[in-house]
Amino acid sequence: MRQEQSTHRIGPIELAPSIRPYHAWTFFYAAFFSIGMITFLSIGQTYILNVHLGIPVSEQGAISGDLVFWTELVTLLFFIPAGILMDRIGRKQVYVAGFVLMGITYALYPFASSVNALLLFRVFYALAIVAIAGALSTVLVDYPAERSRGKMVALIGLLNGLGIVITNQFFGSLPELLTSRGIGKIEAGFITHLSIALLAVVTALVCAAGLKKGIPVNSSERLPLGELFKSGFTAAKNPKILLSYSAAFIARGDQSINGTFLSLWGITAGLAMGMESGEAFRKGTTIFIITQIAALLWAPLIGPVIDRINRVSALALCMFLAMIGNLSVLLLENPFEPIGYLVFILLGIGQISVFLGAQSLIGQEAPRATRGSVLGAFNISGAIGILIIASTGGRLFDGMSPKAPFVIVGIVNALLVFYSIYVRNITAVRQKAVSNP
Repeated sequence: MRQEQSTHRIGPIELAPSIRPYHAWTFFYAAFFSIGMITFLSIGQTYILNVHLGIPVSEQGAISGDLVFWTELVTLLFFIPAGILMDRIGRKQVYVAGFVLMGITYALYPFASSVNALLLFRVFYALAIVAIAGALSTVLVDYPAERSRGKMVALIGLLNGLGIVITNQFFGSLPELLTSRGIGKIEAGFITHLSIALLAVVTALVCAAGLKKGIPVNSSERLPLGELFKSGFTAAKNPKILLSYSAAFIARGDQSINGTFLSLWGITAGLAMGMESGEAFRKGTTIFIITQIAALLWAPLIGPVIDRINRVSALALCMFLAMIGNLSVLLLENPFEPIGYLVFILLGIGQISVFLGAQSLIGQEAPRATRGSVLGAFNISGAIGILIIASTGGRLFDGMSPKAPFVIVGIVNALLVFYSIYVRNITAVRQKAVSNP
């Protein structure tokens, strides 16, 4: 009994009881590749659209938005079932399945002969997102002790960002490297996608070997399936959980537009300026990489701040930073202007801040017995955000301006700053009423 309650540490991070260092190290490895593999598909897809399928640049914004839209429709159907599975059979199995599905997606993508084929392959990608994002969020709640939650969230955010930078930079530069050595453009696309598919399978094997088995509660504490299904929605009676769901809506939307439209903006702008496809692909990827470098450098700075102040107040601060980042695109005429570096840095700071703020709040408030289901509802809210923002953003990207999707998110960020302040005030009033009946 005493052994079960003992805790371990990794540096300044205290782990939850029963979580051993090798569990945490395996999770760190998985976190490094999780979001990087999810986000690279947008960059790889742009290469497929341009080189493999020859889609006109003027149509790519709407196509990209539609592909994201249908992907998120699938994720909406499966986040709650995946959460129930994690609460019933464990996080490890779902995480492993996610990486296997991601490998299948990348293995199939370069074989697409049409946009409809890409849409079909997106079903595997959607299921991979459900499993990987759901397991990432749930394990991130399971593994740290409460006093170290902000530090763990910041570290995972740092690893997510570092994984995005390295994965996207390496695989994003690979086609140009291969073509410079005499390999055809289409063959370079095949090699790039099959390489990342192999990496996904290796990551699945690492997770199978090192993540903790089982679930945090014993069999006597397990809730009936019906209650697990409803728990994610009934938990929203807690104003802080409802706020975290709202934050997930825009946090995932923010990640989506950065992943989908930032690199697309750079690539299409480069092609319009007469660059070769490999050069435009590399420069568009570099723009996205700048945001992720800013995010990974900012994560260890904002994480301790989140630990030290009220989590709702921290979320308000994070939303404000995201608002500044997204609205700063209004300063640009094209993504290659010198001031663009500052804009992309602010975008990265805002993106990681909202992710960390939302994840810290839901981590504090999610009940232990229904954690997977509540995180499933949290991720459903994020999927709805991506669905709405990607669909409308893609059309505005083509029809109005490449800046339009970012401005939409910035406006929602501003609204949620005020909503966070409202929730902070009403919860303070309730706590005062309870302590002074």
